[in-house]
Amino acid sequence: MKFAVIGGTGLIGSQVVKNLNSAGHEAVPHSQATGIDVISGQGLDEAVAGADVIVNLTNSPTFDEASPAFFQTSMDNLLAAGQKGGVGHFVILSIVGVDQVPELDYYRAKALQEDILRAGPIPYSIVRATQFMEFVDAVLSWTTDGDTVRLPATPIQPIAAKDVAAAVTEVAAGAPLNGIHNIGGPEIFTLDELGRITLSHKPDGRTVVTDPTAGMFGAVKGDVLTDKDAHLAPTHYTDWLA
Repeated sequence: MKFAVIGGTGLIGSQVVKNLNSAGHEAVPHSQATGIDVISGQGLDEAVAGADVIVNLTNSPTFDEASPAFFQTSMDNLLAAGQKGGVGHFVILSIVGVDQVPELDYYRAKALQEDILRAGPIPYSIVRATQFMEFVDAVLSWTTDGDTVRLPATPIQPIAAKDVAAAVTEVAAGAPLNGIHNIGGPEIFTLDELGRITLSHKPDGRTVVTDPTAGMFGAVKGDVLTDKDAHLAPTHYTDWLA
């Protein structure tokens, strides 16, 4: 099969392209670096021409109130190009619990992306993943003040990017789900605990203080960002750190 992987040069996209090509498919990466623009629509018709599947792994450049407009415009343009090109399957990567955190602009934007896909003209699959292990350092940096990192005790189920890419690859190569496939890491931690584990493996002088209001995840209520019934990936966080 032929795959147009939009956002195919990024963290997940590059691995999806590699996985699909290794499996004998033809996966072509597309991004701003290759001359396409999902907002203006430049190059999209050409990018998806002849493709059986679109895998959309593009992301909003910001996590703020501008993010819904990005997903609205990019999805409208990609769905139009895909319908014109006769694409039979459209895959996106989303977030476990994305529809349970209306307080966050970015989560509302990703929920909107899912809604646009469901209402669109192309059979689809949504892969929802828990938080990436690769993003933990960034999460710590957001709430660092001097030698102190303030983190809430929000339950988190970290998953390695390679495991996310493997799941996206498998779903994209299969029949459209017209539904959601949830994937998560094998363990659940509170975010403050995860911060302490991270800094114990890579000590840099910072210490973690539990603060229920700190950072973006302070707005999350309960354990909505975890899913014990999700397909569990094999990579454990401490093994990934090592």
